[in-house]
Amino acid sequence: MDKIWLIIQREYLTRVRKKSFLVISLLAPVLLAGSSLAIAKLGGGGSPDVVAVYDESNLHLLAHLVNTDDVQFVPALGASLAASEEAFKKAKTKEDALLYVPASVSIDSTGGVQLLGNGNVPLRRQSNVRAAVSKALGALKMERSGLKQSTIDDLQARIELTAVDLTRQGDGRNDVRTTTSMAYVLSILVYFFIFVYGVQVMRGVSEEKSNRIMEVMISSVKPFQLMMGKILGIAGVVLTQFGLWLALSWGLTTVLVPLLLSDKPAAVVAARPGAPAAVVPPAVNDRPLVANTTPSSAAAAADAPPVAAPRPGAPFSIWALLDGLPIGRIIGGFLFFFLGGYLLYSAMFAAIGSAVDDQTDAQQFMFPVTIPLILSYVVSINVIINGDPNGPLAFWLSMIPFTSPIAMVMRLPFGVPLWQLLLSGTLLVAGFVGVTWVAARIYRVGILMYGKKVTYKELGKWMFYKG
Repeated sequence: MDKIWLIIQREYLTRVRKKSFLVISLLAPVLLAGSSLAIAKLGGGGSPDVVAVYDESNLHLLAHLVNTDDVQFVPALGASLAASEEAFKKAKTKEDALLYVPASVSIDSTGGVQLLGNGNVPLRRQSNVRAAVSKALGALKMERSGLKQSTIDDLQARIELTAVDLTRQGDGRNDVRTTTSMAYVLSILVYFFIFVYGVQVMRGVSEEKSNRIMEVMISSVKPFQLMMGKILGIAGVVLTQFGLWLALSWGLTTVLVPLLLSDKPAAVVAARPGAPAAVVPPAVNDRPLVANTTPSSAAAAADAPPVAAPRPGAPFSIWALLDGLPIGRIIGGFLFFFLGGYLLYSAMFAAIGSAVDDQTDAQQFMFPVTIPLILSYVVSINVIINGDPNGPLAFWLSMIPFTSPIAMVMRLPFGVPLWQLLLSGTLLVAGFVGVTWVAARIYRVGILMYGKKVTYKELGKWMFYKG
C-alpha cells in the first residue's frame, strides 16, 4: 500500500500543479454560466417581433389580431401595398415583418396571405404570426355563427391534475421538469468524467510505455500496484476538479446569475373603459404598443388557474427547486456510482494503454469499451426519462455493471428502492473487481511488449500467462 500511495501522490500532484488544470477548473464554470446567461438573454429575453399589417380584405383583421409576448401587430404605414413595402424597407424604426392580407381573403377562403421580410423570415416568427392569424379567423367564424369565445370557454371543463408519489415521504412536491433536468445533468456528468479521465489514464500509460519509463518503474513496483496507483491518483484529480466546479457553479448560480437575470416590471396599459387592464411589454423600437384585449381573451384569463408569484425580495434558492427530492440518497448514490463507473472503465482504459504502442492502434480497442458507455446513455434517456424509470428494462440497465453508472444515476431523482441501490452497488463493486483482475493480467504483459501488432486473440493469451 505504501508503494501504491506514492504512485497516487505522483499522479495527483503532477496533474494538479499544471497550469492547464487550474485554468480549466476555474474558468469552466464561469464559461458555462456565461454561455447559459447569454443564451437566456439572447434567446428568451428579447423584445417581441413587430409585424406591420396591410389588409386589403373586408375582415378588418388588425382589430382581431391579439398581441402576445412573442409578436405585436401594428398598422402598415403606406396607403397601398407598394407604398407599405417601400415604407417597410426604409422605415427608421423597422418592423420585423410585413403581413399582407389580399382582397381575396375571406373567412372561408384564407389562401394568399403573405409574410414579407427584409431577408429571411425565421420559422419561429412565421409560426407565431400563423397562429395569431388562425386564431383571429377562428374568432370571426364563431362570431358569424353566433358563438362567443367566452361561451365556448365556459362549456369546456378544465381540471388540474397533480401526480403524487405515495412512496415518497414528506409533503414536498417537486416539479417534474426539475426531476428530469437533474437526471439529465447527473448522467451527463458521469458520462463526461468517465470518458475524459478514462482516456487520460490510457494516454498516460501509453506515453510512459513509449518513453520506456515503465521499464524503470516496474523494477520497483508490481504491475498491479502501478495500475491501481495511476487509476486512484487520477480519481483524486477528478474529485478535486469536480469539487471546484461544484463550489464555483453554486456561487455563480446563487449570486451572480439571479442578479443579471432580474427582469424589469412590465408596464400596465389600460384598455377601453370597463375592460380589464392588460400587462404588455415595454414599447418596441420606440413605438408604443397597445394590447388587444377582447372579451373572449379576458374571460379566458379569468378562467385560467392562478399562478403563484414569487415573493418580492425572496432570494434565489436551488433548495427550493429541489424540494421533495431525496437529496441525500441522490448525492450519495451519485458519488458512489460516479466513482465506481470511473474505476471500472479506467481499468479497461489502462489495459488498452498498456497493450498499444501509439494512439492510432488504441482506436480499435477503444470501440468495444466505449460502446456500453454510449449505449447506456442513449438507451437510458428513452427508457428512463421518456419511459418508465421503474420498468423492467430500466431495472436491468441499472444492474449490469457496464451500464449501471449512468442508468442508476439517471434513475436516482425519480426515486429508487433501497434494495435496488444496494444490489446495483454490490454488482458494480463485483464487476470492478473482475474487470480489474482481467485488466491487470493484460497490463502486466502489455507494458513490456514493444513492436508487436496486438490483436484480440493475443490479448486473450496474455490473460492466462503465468508469473
